[in-house]
Amino acid sequence: MPEVTITHREKAHALLKADADKILRLIEVQIENLTMPQCPVYEEVLDTQMFGLSREIDFAVRLNLISEDEGAILLTNLEKKLNILHEAAQKSV
Repeated sequence: MPEVTITHREKAHALLKADADKILRLIEVQIENLTMPQCPVYEEVLDTQMFGLSREIDFAVRLNLISEDEGAILLTNLEKKLNILHEAAQKSV
């Protein structure tokens, strides 16, 4: 049974990481092609996506599939990458 638990934990972490990567790619495309970071649409998309990911992480934590620390690290890493993108977009304006 522990092998199944580890597999579920690994899968949960991988799925959450993949969702974080999708958000990063979505924002990259939005910055490069559609809108500037000051645009309300950009902010709305970012807020909605981050909220959704945080709810997914919360759900996984409550199911004991990942730890709170793992969830916080996923969000923090994504936020750092998004900040880098935002700063780069600001410099190119």
